[in-house]
Amino acid sequence: MRSSNPALKDNVFLADQSVSASGTMTINGTVNKTAILLLLLILPAFWVWDKINGAENPSVYYPWMIGGAIGGFILALVTIFKKTAAPYTAPLYAICEGLFVGAISAFFERMYPGIVFQATILTFGTLFALLIAYRSGMIRATENFKLGVAAATGGIFLIYMATWILGMFSVSIPFIHDSGLIGIGFSLFVVVIAALNLVLDFDFIENGAKAGAPKYMEWYAAFGLLVTLIWLYIEMLRLLSKLNRR
Repeated sequence: MRSSNPALKDNVFLADQSVSASGTMTINGTVNKTAILLLLLILPAFWVWDKINGAENPSVYYPWMIGGAIGGFILALVTIFKKTAAPYTAPLYAICEGLFVGAISAFFERMYPGIVFQATILTFGTLFALLIAYRSGMIRATENFKLGVAAATGGIFLIYMATWILGMFSVSIPFIHDSGLIGIGFSLFVVVIAALNLVLDFDFIENGAKAGAPKYMEWYAAFGLLVTLIWLYIEMLRLLSKLNRR
């Protein structure tokens, strides 16, 4: 099994073959855990959204956005490297990311009214469309498919890392972050790759359930799926913002 999602690495479900007294991982259990994490993300997101929209100086809420992003990053690393802690760290990760997502959504909405609703509909529409396509067999997560998506995801990660490092020296990569055709094309490509990662996640979760992974892996699998959904949503916001600037 292969996934370009760093939370769902090869053989992670098979790393621990022990089965706890609570039973084994199931797809329905993972769906329920994903719903819980989404709720834990949405509640703080709405709270920050409301605070920023009602503030005369929204910059005072930068700490919430930055703190949420840093806290989420740390909790993600802990979850990835100690997956047995997922039942505790995954909910905390969702709450921290909710602060970040709520803040960044509010700032995008201030610049482009209506963009958050559009990005949300597109994100969940993509999720359900790909889930239906995967369950019906229209999309198959073959080895070549997995390798291609993993390679593209790695390339995107390197570009973003280069952008962050160069930005520290006031240097920017031309075109790809602009609202021109190249910039829009790049964002569209990233959205497609983020969406295809959902297919890999579905496949990985299904194989994990078949392998009889421990029950706590439902939280870990839900966490991995949430990571992809947040990435897809942020990329949708970026793409729509570029289209609005034209």
